[in-house]
Amino acid sequence: MTSPKQLETATLAGGCFWCLEAVFRRLQGVESVVSGYMGGATRNPSYEEVCGGNSGHAEVVQIRYDPTRISYEELLEVFFAIHDPTTLNRQGNDRGTQYRSAIFFHSPEQRAAAQAAILKEQPGWPAPIVTELAEAEVFYPAEDYHQDYFARNTFQPYCQFVVAPKVRKAVEQFGDRLK
Repeated sequence: MTSPKQLETATLAGGCFWCLEAVFRRLQGVESVVSGYMGGATRNPSYEEVCGGNSGHAEVVQIRYDPTRISYEELLEVFFAIHDPTTLNRQGNDRGTQYRSAIFFHSPEQRAAAQAAILKEQPGWPAPIVTELAEAEVFYPAEDYHQDYFARNTFQPYCQFVVAPKVRKAVEQFGDRLK
C-alpha cells in the first residue's frame, strides 16, 4: 500500500497574483495554486478592499507542492526570476502595498531558505532586494473569478502585456521543469 503524498505549502507575493499563479501552476511538482490575500488586518477581505490599499494585505499565491518533485528553493528561484524584488510596493505599473514582494514562511526551515535565497539573489540585482520576509498568517482565497485568471482570460489586454511576458520568461528559463 502506498502512502499519500506529503504536500507542503509556500505562500509568495510578487505583484499581481495572476502573474504568479500563471507561472507556478505550470511547474512539475506543483499540485495546486490558489490566488488570495495575506499579511493584513482585515478579516475576509474583498478584492476591492485589498486594491484600496487599506486592508494591509498583499496579493499572494498559496502553492501546494510535492517536495520530492520540486524543492522550496526551486520555487524561490522561479519567484525571483519572474518579478522585480527591488521595487517597494510596486511591480511595473501596479502600485500599492498589495503589490509588495513578500515571502510568507510556514516553518523555520522555509524562513532560513528564504533568507539564503535573498542573499544569493542580491548580487544579480542593481538595487537592494526589498522582499518582505514574514511568518505566514491567515490565508484568504481570492474571489472565484481570480482563480486561473490567465488561462481563462488570455487575450485580455492586462494578460497580454503583463502576465504573458512573465509566463514566456518562465518557459524560456525553466522549460525543463514544466509539466
